[in-house]
Amino acid sequence: MPLRPFGDYLNALRAETPLVHCITNYVAMNSTANLLLATGASPAMLHAPEEVAEFTAISAGLSINIGTISSHWADAMLTATKTANQHAIPWVLDPVAVGATRYRQTLCAKLLAFKPCVIRGNASEILALCGLDSQGRGADSTADICQAVDAAIALAQKHGCIVAMTGESDWVTDGAQHYRINGGHPLMPRVTTLGCGLSALVAAFVAANREAPLGAASAALTCFAVAGERAGSNAQGPGSFQIALLDALYQLTPDELTTHAQMEAIHAV
Repeated sequence: MPLRPFGDYLNALRAETPLVHCITNYVAMNSTANLLLATGASPAMLHAPEEVAEFTAISAGLSINIGTISSHWADAMLTATKTANQHAIPWVLDPVAVGATRYRQTLCAKLLAFKPCVIRGNASEILALCGLDSQGRGADSTADICQAVDAAIALAQKHGCIVAMTGESDWVTDGAQHYRINGGHPLMPRVTTLGCGLSALVAAFVAANREAPLGAASAALTCFAVAGERAGSNAQGPGSFQIALLDALYQLTPDELTTHAQMEAIHAV
């Protein structure tokens, strides 16, 4: 099925202003909230196990990021994803540095049982989720994205979800349809937590376009790529880039997103 113009997905997000429940890491909370607000979504950062079930149930989407997990945060993540699964609320898994420790791998295995709508990670993280050898260093990816394409497709097929794998170029697949998205800027890896924020942005796009998760995830990555390219053209370094990115996301129109998208369908991998 062909994807709609990407501007349609952004239009839907801004019309709905979806409430996105983010259980994310300490480093990413502020920047993630600002990215969502700039694009048009409504962020919430709750992680107490005593309230996550109640709050997830009234949210439009959920973003789970395991960057700075602890035992009580892990419990909250499991409760939130279970609730999302029960209420058919789309949720996104960001398996930060999943290959680094057994604790992260065990937690991700439990989270995957609650059927994420999208898995968003770098090449090393996608390889690790597939049980393949990966030399991921913390949240950084040391694997080439082309090495992980087969793993991304297999992961999507196994879990019946979308896999959005990000790097110098991005790959999005539902296991049957595959797309490559270009754009962005070399300064993006120089600003911490942008990937974390992108995962939450994917959750926002999917929440506002539940009937089309593949197109929604692709539109979210494209939105980030177009805004990143624009921000980089004016930035003097990582500090000014971060500010320019927020402005670019805020200023991006649906028509511009459709016009400037750099995406190609991949028919053979």
